Amino acid sequence: MSRRVTLTVAACIAAGASLLVTPAHAAESTTTATAQSSSDVSITASDRVKCTSLSNGQLCISLNTSPSRIEIIYTKKAGTSTIKANLGFRSSSTSYGPLKTISGGERAVSTWNMSYPCGKKYVGLIKVQGQGTFETPAATPPCA
Repeated sequence: MSRRVTLTVAACIAAGASLLVTPAHAAESTTTATAQSSSDVSITASDRVKCTSLSNGQLCISLNTSPSRIEIIYTKKAGTSTIKANLGFRSSSTSYGPLKTISGGERAVSTWNMSYPCGKKYVGLIKVQGQGTFETPAATPPCA
């Protein structure tokens, strides 16, 4: 994943485009908290990336450009049991990706290649079988 991100960033710099990715510190945080206490992590003033810490991991939403897409990323940092979950997002309606089995130390990603209107709020979701649904704070693409 790191090599892919590095190559993509290099290509975007060469093309003069901008790219947003999940910040490295968001994927490597060692802080754990309950699902009710969330912490915002934002990489730019545009609020395109939002994360929340859960008891066993971290859930992020990233509104990316070049190409336009929505990515939901869950990193399971703790716990010995695997979980089965759907990653998704909510705006005016809710969309979920396929069911994923996620073990400790693994990262799961669901991507929707689509354009999104500026100023609209998008919330990242994880629906864990037997545990319920958890969400990120709202991410909002800016209006240029």
